[in-house]
Amino acid sequence: MAMVCLLDFEAYAEKYLPKIAWDFFAAGADECSTRDENILAYKRIHFRPRMLRDVSMLDTRTKILGTEISFPVGIAPTGFHQLAWPDGEKSTARAAKAMGTCYIASTYSTCSLEEITAAAPGGFRWFQLYIHRNRAVSRNLVQQAEALGFQGLVLTADLPYTGKRRNDVRNGFQLPPHMKLKNLEGAFEVCEMISFFHSFLDPSVTWDDIYWLQSLTHLPIVIKGILTKEDAELAVKHGVQGIIVSNHGGRQLDGAPATIDALVEVVEAVRGKVEVYLDGGIRKGSDVLKALALGAKCVFIGRPALWGLAYKGEEGLQDVLRILHDEFRLSMALAGCASISEIGQDLVQFSKL
Repeated sequence: MAMVCLLDFEAYAEKYLPKIAWDFFAAGADECSTRDENILAYKRIHFRPRMLRDVSMLDTRTKILGTEISFPVGIAPTGFHQLAWPDGEKSTARAAKAMGTCYIASTYSTCSLEEITAAAPGGFRWFQLYIHRNRAVSRNLVQQAEALGFQGLVLTADLPYTGKRRNDVRNGFQLPPHMKLKNLEGAFEVCEMISFFHSFLDPSVTWDDIYWLQSLTHLPIVIKGILTKEDAELAVKHGVQGIIVSNHGGRQLDGAPATIDALVEVVEAVRGKVEVYLDGGIRKGSDVLKALALGAKCVFIGRPALWGLAYKGEEGLQDVLRILHDEFRLSMALAGCASISEIGQDLVQFSKL
């Protein structure tokens, strides 16, 4: 079948992935209201396109924390890429490098940080961290990432406990025996996955732990999982360099707002002091344009990256990114924007109820 849009990759992944893997990637918490709202919320935002503007030359390049990327879409941290493709995160890293964008590697990678680095030397990568009950494990991972040339540290803040994902409970989800959490080998005994997460994550983490992380590394710190102005202000106060507006793909607190709805509040709260990014619900290039119009510097894709891997590994993920890039360019042109700097809040309006 011709792969024309991201939903084609979703349909392929649902058809061909093992059920337990598909259910894990697709899962939202409880009734999946927030997962679904992440997508639906974009449909309530409409463009105010401008006409007769010279869009004969389009420039989609932007910078995040000073590093240029080819267009404002990166790859969000997701775990267990070998469930989608045998080479796992190595393929993800290669695709991100080929497309000139940022890949955030997860603590829960099925390839080690060394393997990811070796697969795509010179690629632009950040490392996503969960703070563990055993702080020495977290410290070692942070220092290892910095030594390997990762350029940013992304602290996930919205996972003191894992949300209840019903199909994972029904399926008794766990990794196949041949797959390992490579970054945690030797640190933990991984048996039943759900109980592992509860014993592994540290629910006592507070804002003061930002200072602890800053004492460990020179890397810029981005905090992921912020949805309110209060927490955005605290993030700035504690010296982070970036915020990812995220509800964990709707996998944590069901009933939390869609990320695109929370974005404006966060952007207004930080007043330009830190960069603001977004993940959740991006399915089209026009979604990227809407997020940028509302103040996001860049967006990150989670599930669509996994669908691309499930289709053809590195090549499939490049296809997903290429489609998003092409759709974003076209949306920019049709809205009257020749460059990222021309995208502003006057480009969109929310539908009247």
